Amino acid sequence: MAQYTVNTLEHHWMPFTGNRDFKSDPRLLVRGQGMYYWNHKGERLIDGVAGLFCCAAGHGRREIIDAVTKQLEELDYGPHFQTGHPASFELASRIAALTPDSLNRIFFGNSGSEAIDTAIKISLAYHRARGEGQRQRLVSRERAYHGVNLGGTALGGLVKNREVFGLGLPGVLHMRHTWLEENKFTMGQPAAGAELAEDLQRFVEVYGHDTIAACFVEPIAGSTGALVPPVGYLERLREICDQHGILLVFDEVICGFGRTGKAFAAQSFGVTPDMITMAKALTNGSQPMGAVAVKEEIYDTIVDAAPENAVELFHGYTYSGHPAACAAGIATMEIYEREGLFERAAKLSPVFLDAVFALQDIPIVTDIRGYGMLAAFDLAPAGMPGLRGLELLKRLFAAGLHIKMTGDTCLLSPPLIAEETDIEEICSITRRVLGEL
Repeated sequence: MAQYTVNTLEHHWMPFTGNRDFKSDPRLLVRGQGMYYWNHKGERLIDGVAGLFCCAAGHGRREIIDAVTKQLEELDYGPHFQTGHPASFELASRIAALTPDSLNRIFFGNSGSEAIDTAIKISLAYHRARGEGQRQRLVSRERAYHGVNLGGTALGGLVKNREVFGLGLPGVLHMRHTWLEENKFTMGQPAAGAELAEDLQRFVEVYGHDTIAACFVEPIAGSTGALVPPVGYLERLREICDQHGILLVFDEVICGFGRTGKAFAAQSFGVTPDMITMAKALTNGSQPMGAVAVKEEIYDTIVDAAPENAVELFHGYTYSGHPAACAAGIATMEIYEREGLFERAAKLSPVFLDAVFALQDIPIVTDIRGYGMLAAFDLAPAGMPGLRGLELLKRLFAAGLHIKMTGDTCLLSPPLIAEETDIEEICSITRRVLGEL
């Protein structure tokens, strides 16, 4: 296998990575198949986080490869500004068949970050079309992650993602996050914390309901460490939004496409938002793509407010609905349906969660949370926050396991094709390495 040195890696400024540290001892992935990656040394690693929550159907799916290849041979690129191609309309229909209720108008972008900024713009355009253009404020949460574009950075509640980038968008309000000490080591939805939704009501009372455009939440706060919503929390947010004309947006970039045992977490938790943002598993990670599912009423309001034959929403991307990404998305939807991967996730979830929660007897594990096929555990810090987490990531990689760390929090979300033996392997490696820290 090829060997790499810092000199051959230096030109790439890597995202969310300690570049100096990484390039001194690189961890390169060069092949993927099924549940596994192979690194540049030829060593096999089991994938404990589906790439980056993306590869729900596992790696190297021939169906997707063939679909993308065929599409590129027929049409490599076609713009969606006043033209279109059939695959985008087909994929939109397939997504709409999965989304709850009337969330069946689909706007395509290229990432979860773009989906969030699109949802922000749609929210503002909707209220303006209704004659309430004064609704400019946006509500999010502490510890939220909504991507890294300007709007998503402003909505985000992780300090390291915000602190060096200025003030961002004005008028963004942050509710408290839902992690509570009394809910430590809770499997599934915690009992305490529904009252935290009243932060939204407090903002209504302080700033006026008619100044707030939308409330953005991850049904399960993902990147920060699988913060599962307390019982009644999402329901209360929905009530407050309905009462005051505020749009509720679910960021399902991580939760979507089977991770919670249903197509979307909105269905798992029985709460329907006004918009759903998605990406990652939309194409099984094989092509960059994001999307926003929008309620018909929002779409109709914006479209009907514009003059006939005019552009209704001045927003979009050069690669919105890219032909190759649409082909990948259609092939991915077919795999999910044919193999019943959402239902498979629901059945496998108890096995997965039991295995992860069994790690709670390890002294440096300070909390474990999880729902569906998404779980996280926290480590007691050692020195500067995040150092122990980085050390765990490196040691797990060397031991043959790929995971995601956020500071001192380890996230696990294996592909939905996993067998019980795969879960056992992931947790066995994790237990062994944790015992060495």
